[in-house]
Amino acid sequence: MDGGFSSNGLEAIGPALQSVVDAGDLSGFVTLVWRKGEVVRIDTVGHRDIEGGKPMTRDTLFRIASMTKPITSVAALMLMEEGRLKLDDPITRWAPEFADMRVLASPAGPLDDTVPAARDITIEDLMTHRSGLAYGFTSVGPIAEAHEKALGPALGTPLAPDEWMKRLGDLPLTFQPGDRFHYSHATDVLGFIVARIEGKPFDQVLQDRVFGPLGMTDTAFHVPPEKLDRAAKLYRINPKTDAMEEVPFPYYQAPPAFAAGGGGLVSTADDYLKFARAMLGKGEVDGVRLLKTQTVEMMTADRLTPAQKEIPFMGIPFWMGQGFGLGVSMITDPVKQAWMGAGNAGAFGWPGAFGTWWQADPQADMVLIYLIQNSMPLGPEAAAQLATGQRMGGRAALPVFQKMVYGALQG
Repeated sequence: MDGGFSSNGLEAIGPALQSVVDAGDLSGFVTLVWRKGEVVRIDTVGHRDIEGGKPMTRDTLFRIASMTKPITSVAALMLMEEGRLKLDDPITRWAPEFADMRVLASPAGPLDDTVPAARDITIEDLMTHRSGLAYGFTSVGPIAEAHEKALGPALGTPLAPDEWMKRLGDLPLTFQPGDRFHYSHATDVLGFIVARIEGKPFDQVLQDRVFGPLGMTDTAFHVPPEKLDRAAKLYRINPKTDAMEEVPFPYYQAPPAFAAGGGGLVSTADDYLKFARAMLGKGEVDGVRLLKTQTVEMMTADRLTPAQKEIPFMGIPFWMGQGFGLGVSMITDPVKQAWMGAGNAGAFGWPGAFGTWWQADPQADMVLIYLIQNSMPLGPEAAAQLATGQRMGGRAALPVFQKMVYGALQG
């Protein structure tokens, strides 16, 4: 027994993940299990660089994509605690680019067929993805192409923040503010609003407010040259050859002008563990407090209405056993959630587009971190092809990891 686990149960995780690598479904993994004050299991499987023969290591750097969103949300909530913003504040207070917005008459309809927005977008709308904003890859029809044309790719836009905000504000909303959960650039907008309130670049805000205090020395929007050797390369399964291939996607080697609060960070298992433990600790870890207890409780409480949960997310009934709060999802019904993974009621987290995932489980006093680097399409209308670039073995690996960990729990 180790940390309340069956040792045999935990030891079976590595071989199970190795079989996924051996089958050619994924390039490799770094997984971490923390429980009751200690890391009880780390598995490093496969390669961060297949051609270079470089194995996954505990300190491998990964693009964590939307695992950035909870961190951005925490930065905003820190300002809320200081009285510098409120959840019901209209974002036009700091982002006049979003005044007098228009809304598509039909989500897949022509861009010039619009109605006025019933109200301004609020800070809460941004944090719950109910702003009416969109991503190109979560959209269909003309608005999907318009995002790509106006803003560039969802990750790695060449635009500076102010120009990007202007261009996004010039596009119509897909839905009325507050109407429904629609995954979007909302957290990018939130990050740039935080930066405007603070009067400094967003990457500097996170360094000063989160990464520095928590000692997250490997988390940033870039990978400096001396760390590049640790960075995992991005892979996909070529649908024509059914073989794994590298997807060229260079890391920024210096702080980028566009620090994407919705998906731009690079991190490691141990670095993200510090953030996840702070969230599990109701805002505090190792004597460092980021947020008040009641703020984290508010952040991790479900805000979606029953009607909003009826709407599929990325084409699947995602909300059957989950809800969404201020930047994180949480398990509301473990039985209904079981088809997607494992966790107790109240366990919370949020995944990333390249296959990364984390979960903090207050009932079990546990944090799970799962890092891979697998490409998914992020172009217009890509949500309809969510599984492209990943064989079934690759898609099944995450729920296998989750269920093996929970299956090994004995106390």
